[in-house]
Amino acid sequence: MNTVVNVSHEIVVAVDVGTTKVCAIAGRKNEYGKVEILAVGKVECDGVTRGMVTNIERTSKAIADAVEIIERKINSRVKHVHVGIAGQHIKSVKHRGILVRDSLINEINKEDIKKLINDMHKLVLPPGDKIIHVLPQEYTVDSEPGIKDPIGMSGMRLEANFHIITGQDAASTNLIKCFEKSGIQVHQLIMESLASAKAVLTEEEKEAGVALIDIGGGTTDLTIYYDSIVRHTAVVPFGGNVVTKDIKEGCTVMPNQAEKLKVKFGSALAMEIKDNRTITIPGIKGREDKAISEKNLAWIIQSRLEEILDYIILEIQRSGYENKLIGGIVITGGGSLIKDIELLCEYHTGYHTRIGLPIEHLAHGYAEQYSNPIYATAVGLLIDGLEHEAYGGVEPKVHEPNKVPMEVVNQGTSTTEKYKGEQLTLDELLEKPKSEKKPNILNGILQRTKEWFEADSGDADFK
Repeated sequence: MNTVVNVSHEIVVAVDVGTTKVCAIAGRKNEYGKVEILAVGKVECDGVTRGMVTNIERTSKAIADAVEIIERKINSRVKHVHVGIAGQHIKSVKHRGILVRDSLINEINKEDIKKLINDMHKLVLPPGDKIIHVLPQEYTVDSEPGIKDPIGMSGMRLEANFHIITGQDAASTNLIKCFEKSGIQVHQLIMESLASAKAVLTEEEKEAGVALIDIGGGTTDLTIYYDSIVRHTAVVPFGGNVVTKDIKEGCTVMPNQAEKLKVKFGSALAMEIKDNRTITIPGIKGREDKAISEKNLAWIIQSRLEEILDYIILEIQRSGYENKLIGGIVITGGGSLIKDIELLCEYHTGYHTRIGLPIEHLAHGYAEQYSNPIYATAVGLLIDGLEHEAYGGVEPKVHEPNKVPMEVVNQGTSTTEKYKGEQLTLDELLEKPKSEKKPNILNGILQRTKEWFEADSGDADFK
C-alpha cells in the first residue's frame, strides 16, 4: 500500500546514477533541522560504466523507474531533481583569483566573492572540459592571508585560492539527456564524492583533517578536508566491479557467482580467515561442482583492494596533507561492505579508519536500511539539495474539486466503474436517466450512497 504524505514545497528529490544502480530519494527537513527520508527508489542499471553514460536508453529507463517509485510513495509528481556526477573524467586544478576594489570604505560583501568565483569560470580549459564546482580555499585581504570569511571586512585588494573541479562536457550532457528523456529536469549537478562527505563526515572530522574514500561500482573517489575546507579531490578508475571481475577470472566462475562470493564470503584481509572453509559452487549443465578456498578468495580481494589503496596513498601524498589527517580515513560506498576492509586500510595506510554511514544528519526514527553505506551518495545529494533549494522539486497530483474517485466503497467491497469513459461528479452520475444507467450492482450502490449523502450531508466530510 502506498504511503501518502502531506506534500509541501520543502520536499526535495535527489538521484544517484551509479555504475550498478540508480537510487532516487525524497526527503525534507523537520522542525529540528534534521533530514526526514520520505521515500527511496532503487533500480539496477547497466547503462553506466565508470561514471560515464554508455547507454542512454537503459539509463533513462532506470531513472524513470526509480523516480516513479518515489512518485507513487509520496503521491506527487517530481518536477526536478539534484543529480550526482562522477567518473574518471573528473579532474581538479588550483587557481588564484585577485579582485581590486573601488573603495576602502565599503565592506567586502557577497557580490565581491561572486565576482571572484565568476572570474574562475573564465579559465581556459582543455577542449571538451567544463567547470563543475569552484570551491574557495582561503582569502587574503590587503596582504593579510589565512582568512576564511572576508565578508564585512574592509580592504582594497581581495585575493582567494580556489579548488576547481572540472569534467567532460559530453559526460554531463549525456547524463542530463537521460533525465530529459524521462521528463525530469536537472536542478543542479553535484560531484558525488562531495555529496557523500555531507552524509557521512562530522564537522569535527572536517576541521581536524580527514580523507573520505568512496568505493563505488566503477570508480573510487577521494576527498580530503582540512580546516573544514575541501583541499584535494581525485578519482581512481577502479571500484567494486574490478574486484568482482578478479574473482571471476581467478576462480573461473560466472559473473553473478563472483558477486555473490564477494558479498557473502569475501574478506579484505586473508590473515583474518581462521577456519579455511571450502565454498562449493554448483557446476553448469551437469558439470562437476567447483570448490573454492575461503582464504584464496580473500587473497584475490585483498590484492585488488591494496592496489586501489596504493593509488589513494599516492593522491594523499600529492595533496600535501599526509601529516595533517588527524581524523584519519573514512570509507563509504558499496565497496565498504566488504568484510574487514577497514582493518586492511589501517594496516596498509597507517591511518585510523572507520566505515562511514549516512546517518549523521538523519532525523531519529529513520529506517535501518538507510544506515547502509550504499546510500551515502544519495543521502548526501538530498542534504545538499535541502541546503541550497528555496522551493521543492515536487508538486501534488491535482484532482479537480468535487470529483469523486472511480472507486466506490460499500461495506468493505470495492467496485471500480466508469460511466461511458467519462469522469463525472457524484451529482452528474446520479442525475443520468435510468435508461442510460447500467442495470447492475453499481446502481444499488449508487442509490445507497445517494441516500447516505442526503441524510448526512451536513456532517459528512466527502472527498
